[in-house]
Amino acid sequence: MKRQGASGFTLVELMIVVAIIGTLSAVAAPKFGSLLSKAHEGASKGSLGMIRSALLIYYADMEGQYPGLLGALTVNAKYLPALPEVEVPKYHGNSTAVHYGLAASDAGGWSYNNTAGDQNQGTVLVNCTHKDSKGTIWATY
Repeated sequence: MKRQGASGFTLVELMIVVAIIGTLSAVAAPKFGSLLSKAHEGASKGSLGMIRSALLIYYADMEGQYPGLLGALTVNAKYLPALPEVEVPKYHGNSTAVHYGLAASDAGGWSYNNTAGDQNQGTVLVNCTHKDSKGTIWATY
């Protein structure tokens, strides 16, 4: 029983509020984990776009020639200050390593085709053959 003029919550009301908050947090926790994974994926896709843009500018500056090494984009920070890290959650750690060749080797990092005369010369991909959260293979971006 409440006294005349007394205000506040009963223990039962507080327990109901705590139970509701616990239920909401139990539902939200798995969603938060997937959001972090999607954020890393978005960062990798953004970094891929940044490297591709720098390659196109290099290609235009050099009148139709791609760099032999991807690191050439970072010389004097003219095109990129540094190669960005690729983040492939669950499969590979963060890496700026570059694999040179025609196909992805699933070693993590970047894959860059520097084969002169190849029709796909200058192509840069994420060096991973696993799938992202949408079911797309990383090396197809």
